[in-house]
Amino acid sequence: MYPTNTLTEKSRLFLTILFPILVTQIGMYAMNFFDTVMSGRAGAKDLAGVAIGSSIWLPVFTGLNGILLAISPIVAQHMGANQRGHVSESVKQGIYLAIALAVFVFIVGAFVLDPILGLMNLSKEVEHVARYYLVALGLGIVPLFVFNLIRSFIDALGQTRISMFIILLSLPINAILNYLFIFGKFGMPALGGIGAGVASALTYFVCLLVSIIVLLKMTPFTTFHIFKKWKRPSIHSWWEQLRIGIPIGFAIFFETSIFAAVTLFLSKYDTATIAAHQAAMNFQSLLYMAPLSIAMALTIAVAFEIGGGRYQDAKQYSVIGIVTAISLAVIGGAIMVVFDGGIARLYSEETEVIQLIPHFLLYAVFFQLSDAIQAPIQGILRGYKDVNVTSIMAFISYWVIGLPLGIVLANYTDFGPFGYWIGLIAGLSAGALTLGLRLIFIQKKHKSLVTSS
Repeated sequence: MYPTNTLTEKSRLFLTILFPILVTQIGMYAMNFFDTVMSGRAGAKDLAGVAIGSSIWLPVFTGLNGILLAISPIVAQHMGANQRGHVSESVKQGIYLAIALAVFVFIVGAFVLDPILGLMNLSKEVEHVARYYLVALGLGIVPLFVFNLIRSFIDALGQTRISMFIILLSLPINAILNYLFIFGKFGMPALGGIGAGVASALTYFVCLLVSIIVLLKMTPFTTFHIFKKWKRPSIHSWWEQLRIGIPIGFAIFFETSIFAAVTLFLSKYDTATIAAHQAAMNFQSLLYMAPLSIAMALTIAVAFEIGGGRYQDAKQYSVIGIVTAISLAVIGGAIMVVFDGGIARLYSEETEVIQLIPHFLLYAVFFQLSDAIQAPIQGILRGYKDVNVTSIMAFISYWVIGLPLGIVLANYTDFGPFGYWIGLIAGLSAGALTLGLRLIFIQKKHKSLVTSS
């Protein structure tokens, strides 16, 4: 990152930062995409099992990973204020925190996994796949969390192409490992959907190894000496990250967990409905990588400008990001409408599942527009380090408005399983509206601070 003077310069720099982040996020999500698609080829029960497993894992991972994302605005504001000396220690303490969070999740998961699965009305085959898919993923949770912390540090320096390189390198490895362990090729056991979890865990180790090599060998990362002169874990340093990261984590958890809750509610339907829902949700989530990437780029750009006291520049980046997100959302929606049949056949060869997927995709189109507004605004507010109110808004939008409405529509109207999707759309729309109002308030607040000074 560096200061810019004109809107054209900002647009060029923003796109330079954004494109590698987008490729990286698509690459990371492609691992889950490959898990889902390739598991579906192994059978509907494998697809449904991975769907249930993912619905449990995703909110836990994204919520806790949100805590680790706090390192981006912390580092970016240090760099914007020319405080390089604070960066290294923040990252080192962040790595300690990442390991602690990963161990915590692994221990808690060992106790709660079976009771959670026991609450669902699943067939024995689907429950078996879901359980051991999650067990396999758990073996890679420490390297995954540490890698994401390191990646957030790399991106905060504006070196987003490095993260892109790491993911592009690991993506074919993940696909090959999926092929080996799902279908039992070259002497490996045929594990079905469980094999997707094994492949992902092994891939996380590869990502971490490559990221460590990057920090040790490449400029500018070598100048920060991340792996030298380690101090003991510091609760004070952890709190700097936790006071920003916990609200970010809760906001992400409230959003992703409502999708998980819907999947769990849908477990009462037949296997074909679960599989079709998961397929449509999986593809919609792939397109969501665009507004999510824009949000991450906005956090870096806005935090850098705020750190340097350039509030008008931060506001200009906000406009650029939101306009870009809306434009991409229109394209994504058009893709789901025009190519719905082709998308359905990517996920399954079973006629009933193929016929159901386009119906879910039609509702997913409306997700795109809401996400194009609410996700970038969340990224902007993180750049301002304004995160507490955002988490409260997320809870109200998704759990007070979205989920109850979905339950009513699904159980007391003719919408059936699609009622949950309508509830999700309402929650996302409410989130977009309230976050927009919060952003206007924060920007006016900073404008008044500049005027008074």
